[in-house]
Amino acid sequence: MPRNQGFSDPEYSAEYSAEYSVSLPSDPERGVGRTHEISVRNSGSCLCLPRFMRLTFVPESLENLYQTYFKRQRHETLLVLVVFAALFDCYVVVMCAVVFSSDKLAPLIVAGVGLVLDIILFVLCKKGLLPARVSRKAVPYLLWLLITAQIFSYLGLNFARAHAASDTVGWQAFFVFSFFITLPLSLSPIVIISVVSCVVHTLVLGVTVAQQQQDELQGMQLLREILANVFLYLCAIIVGIMSYYMADRKHRKAFLEARQSLEVKMNLEEQSQQQESLMLSILPKHVADEMLKDMKKDESQKDQQQFNTMYMYRHENVSILFADIVGFTQLSSACSAQELVKLLNELFARFDKLAAKYHQLRIKILGDCYYCICGLPDYREDHAVCSILMGLAMVEAISYVREKTKTGVDMRVGVHTGTVLGGVLGQKRWQYDVWSTDVTVANKMEAGGIPGSLPALSGWAEAASGSRSGPLAMARRVHISQSTLDCLKGEFDVEPGDGGSRCDYLDEKGIETYLVIASKPEVKKTAAQNGLNGSALPNGAPTASQPSSPALIETKEPNGSVYTNGSTSEETEEQEAQADNPSFPNPRRRLRLQDLADRVVDASEDEHELNQLLNEALLERESAQVVKKRNTFLLSMRFMDPEMETRYSVEKEKQSGAAFSCSCVVLLCTALVEMLIDPWLMTNYVTFMVGEILLLILTVCSLAAIFPRAFPKKLVAFSTWIDRTRWARNTWAMLAIFILVMANVVDMLSCLQYYTGPYNETAEVQLEGGCLENPKYYNYIAVLSLIATIMLVQVSHMVKLTLMLLVTGAVATINLYAWCPIFDGYDHRRFQEHTFPMVALEKMQVFSTPGLNGTDRPPLVPSKYSMTVMLFIMMLSFYCFSRHVEKLARTLFLWKIEVHDQKERVYEMRRWNEALVTNMLPEHVARHFLGSKKRDEELYSQSYDEIGVMFASLPNFADFYTEESINNGGIECLRFLNEIISDFDSLLDNPKFRVITKIKTIGSTYMAASGVTPDVNTNGFTSSNKEEKSDKERWQHLADLADFALAMKDTLTNINNQSFNNFMLRIGMNKGGVLAGVIGARKPHYDIWGNTVNVASRMESTGVMGNIQVVEETQVILREYGFRFVRRGPIFVKGKGELLTFFLKGRDRPPAFPNGSSVTLPHQVVDNS
Repeated sequence: MPRNQGFSDPEYSAEYSAEYSVSLPSDPERGVGRTHEISVRNSGSCLCLPRFMRLTFVPESLENLYQTYFKRQRHETLLVLVVFAALFDCYVVVMCAVVFSSDKLAPLIVAGVGLVLDIILFVLCKKGLLPARVSRKAVPYLLWLLITAQIFSYLGLNFARAHAASDTVGWQAFFVFSFFITLPLSLSPIVIISVVSCVVHTLVLGVTVAQQQQDELQGMQLLREILANVFLYLCAIIVGIMSYYMADRKHRKAFLEARQSLEVKMNLEEQSQQQESLMLSILPKHVADEMLKDMKKDESQKDQQQFNTMYMYRHENVSILFADIVGFTQLSSACSAQELVKLLNELFARFDKLAAKYHQLRIKILGDCYYCICGLPDYREDHAVCSILMGLAMVEAISYVREKTKTGVDMRVGVHTGTVLGGVLGQKRWQYDVWSTDVTVANKMEAGGIPGSLPALSGWAEAASGSRSGPLAMARRVHISQSTLDCLKGEFDVEPGDGGSRCDYLDEKGIETYLVIASKPEVKKTAAQNGLNGSALPNGAPTASQPSSPALIETKEPNGSVYTNGSTSEETEEQEAQADNPSFPNPRRRLRLQDLADRVVDASEDEHELNQLLNEALLERESAQVVKKRNTFLLSMRFMDPEMETRYSVEKEKQSGAAFSCSCVVLLCTALVEMLIDPWLMTNYVTFMVGEILLLILTVCSLAAIFPRAFPKKLVAFSTWIDRTRWARNTWAMLAIFILVMANVVDMLSCLQYYTGPYNETAEVQLEGGCLENPKYYNYIAVLSLIATIMLVQVSHMVKLTLMLLVTGAVATINLYAWCPIFDGYDHRRFQEHTFPMVALEKMQVFSTPGLNGTDRPPLVPSKYSMTVMLFIMMLSFYCFSRHVEKLARTLFLWKIEVHDQKERVYEMRRWNEALVTNMLPEHVARHFLGSKKRDEELYSQSYDEIGVMFASLPNFADFYTEESINNGGIECLRFLNEIISDFDSLLDNPKFRVITKIKTIGSTYMAASGVTPDVNTNGFTSSNKEEKSDKERWQHLADLADFALAMKDTLTNINNQSFNNFMLRIGMNKGGVLAGVIGARKPHYDIWGNTVNVASRMESTGVMGNIQVVEETQVILREYGFRFVRRGPIFVKGKGELLTFFLKGRDRPPAFPNGSSVTLPHQVVDNS
């Protein structure tokens, strides 16, 4: 994805700096939906971090939302810290109970109270009984105070008269690190409370020890011990900050993925709505559903079909309305082509809104003819009434055009009631249409009607107006048949229509016709009686019908196209119309974020609103986390799906190098502590140097995959292999921890060289090594090793448990066996210096001292046991945290998979979307509508100077078509027509005909054009500038269209031979300039207009079956390509007078392409001479 251009800061996080948008592969230049720019700048407020680690989202509102999300995610880790505190209280209770005496009562009570408080706090937080504000802001600080109080209580009460500089240092370091990995606070407060805790602990301990050792104070030794404590705390804080930073980066990534997930859902919803809108604007829902179902079938299933798929359904008792613009020729001569298309768009937009109001399903627009049906696909009792109201409203709507253009245009409307066969034919450029004898009757009702806006008869006008004074009232007329009149049940006044006098077809069939006459008051009354809002009618009518010109914006493009955006409707009317119109039913299925999708329409301009949606989406995703727990095994936490587990195991974690660097920090602090405690032990220096070198090697190998440009390719490949191979990754982690453990074990065993034997009254102990005086510090170093273990990423909790058992087991073994006399000597010296009585207890293996009271109990549990128990409790605590971290990691992985799957659904939806829409609109037009969100009335138009137009009809199909029962009411006849049209469509898949575009089918007439595809307007010639082309190059597409017409004849001949029929094509062709465009609100209808189209249509209608008729200009051009013609002679063409025409008979030779290749079609004769 392209980087955000707003990154002026030279330092930023490359992992997160991105422009999150959904740009679909088929249209990369304009992503569907919206684009939200998010950047992560290195300008955080925590000054304890280096600049490159300070991550902050821009804008600030997004950062605030993230902080809320991050703290909410850490709410469960707060419970982990409560568990840590409870385990510490249990440890204190056990340590006091084992050596219980009156002195131990106070620390025992304090620990018990602390344990109860921990349990209460756990229950309150787990059950959500505390207010959210208290839980987020107060509980973390209360828990910190509680833990700090417990540590100081244990320190002050348990070690009352024998304090040492090493007392509770391990616990303090443990909890300091735990604050960073569990508290739901920002980094700065955690650093502050951690530093305050460590400083206070160090000062209290240092002052207390100094006061108790006033007479025998060893200043340098105490200073070294205090500095060792400081380095332990410093190590815990540094590693804690790194762990916080790693968690912050991981959660920021998850947060951005959540945001992207929301955008993907929005885009998915928009894609679904766009698909349904475009599909249902052209096809009824029941047809669209069936098409989608068939398109998703496997190819093997499609191959098993004997015939091409046909979507045809029978609908009975429906009303069919045909409306034609009277005076359209006069109108077209008064307007330019662009103005005419714009005017038609406005007019048909009004008709579409009226159709929505009166429950009509628009079938098709044929030039200036508009026809629709009521009662399809859902039956209505009042279908005839609705159609009459629709016709009357259309007559009123045309008055807008009449006033605007100052022409005498009018509407002629005919309505007939009967049965239709509705569906689509062919495999390309799907358009819903209806066929039946009743459709023909309805068409003739319009042809035999009269214009609707005529002066009313005097008597009727007088009744309508209440007075004969003033101008005559304008009545609106609709021509209806007897069957329609029977369905009206007397709701309209009618007069004899006498349609037979104006239409021979009506006279031959003996169809009685009538004229529905209605004034505006009566129409309102009838509409109200039928539950239709009269305010939707003109003049008292929607804004769309008011005779005021809407704002139109035109933008001329370099290619000559015109994009016009007109706004002529109000949102409320659109919503009502969409709710009422059966062709726009409620969506079949909506995502759970449907309400969010509705609210996010303007969210790109309102960041606060989008953030609110994101917060709701995050809450929804987190609430679904409980369900996802079932996807893993309880103990191992592995996914039950092996494939999912494999995907998770190879998931690359970019923070693995940072985790290994923590091991380096731990080893460094370990060496510093050991040097302070025992500066004369040379083994410390050796283990540090060797261990640090090995750990640096491991770290570099882990960082190579993160920074591939800084390392050799082979090292990068090796590092990548480690990241993606589970056993190698685990081995690498084990090596790091093994180095830390071995360094500590070797140093501990080296201390034995200073030990000279057990203490007795006659022997002096030579204290040449500091490790004998401070053996606890080596256990604290083991605590740091445990911390390093849980810092490992991409390592399962079971492997971490194994490593922690290795650390704890090795140190515990040394404590209880190799270092047993060292710890015993340490305890003896400590209590002897403070005059504590000691007793030998065999079960505790505590050394005995002759001369002491044998009945006294020991004041403390021996250090070898207390240190070992401490390590095991910390190991248990860290294991609980490791399980939580892995659960979180797996949850984030599932969320990431969900985002990926949603992206795939978006892409798949877009593919289906494109496949469907390009089957209804030309591909370049479909890109215009799919590329961005369009208003209903937005107009697409483009003018062309040189194109070819062809009409091909089957005149004798009307004789073939019958509605007898043997033909299933005409469906089988249409099935045969579907096979013919489908075979014609399949010709367009030939690369030879890639410049030919199917426009539509009109009954049994096939309409196509060449040269209307902007990207491809030649066949084999690469020159795109018209001035640079020769005449032969410019009109190559017309020759291809002629080849297509001849190929259609050959195809029909083959069909006739196989089916024993005698169908013949009558084809007309012409060339010239046209205007192509999309008109109609809500229902995009692509068509071409102009004199070229009219002449091509007349060439077909005046032609002869079995021939292709062209005018002289077309014949002159095609003759240069080797086409053979026969002169027909002059014929009369309506509106054009006499035109000289020719019949195209074939082609003598194949075309030669610039690359030397040639294509020979069946109708071509190859000249081999």
